[in-house]
Amino acid sequence: MQGTRDRVVDQQKPVARGLARLGGLQNLALLALRAVIGIVMAYHGWQKITGGISNFAGFIETLNVPFPDLMAYVVTALELGGGILLIIGLLTRVWALLIATEMVFTTLLVKLDIGLIAPEGAGAELDLLILAGCLIVLILGPGAFSADRALGIEPAP
Repeated sequence: MQGTRDRVVDQQKPVARGLARLGGLQNLALLALRAVIGIVMAYHGWQKITGGISNFAGFIETLNVPFPDLMAYVVTALELGGGILLIIGLLTRVWALLIATEMVFTTLLVKLDIGLIAPEGAGAELDLLILAGCLIVLILGPGAFSADRALGIEPAP
């Protein structure tokens, strides 16, 4: 099978041949993707703590989300804890799914009225990028540079 792939790559133009070999960087790319999403999410969770979870709960209440106080703690824990564990790569697919789910709700509840790119503030673009990144991690897994792989939670391909 590998020989067939090499023959196909060799028949391609030089640029295509070089780009096809980037597939060997998949584990590094997954680490970078997990790290960027994790840092952004953990920072957002930390902002909710330093800004006062009760303030965030008040905002959630204006969206008519049930149990706003409880949801404020759940979202904060998901963002801070999930972000950190995504960086480490521990239970990666679970956290990717949970963060992706949060991004769907955030987009629908908050960003739908704002639009894709807001004239001031943040539109839905960041939420959609995080959603897409989490779906990639959910489908491809955490990669070789993860606690999941080190602990045998995710088997090597």
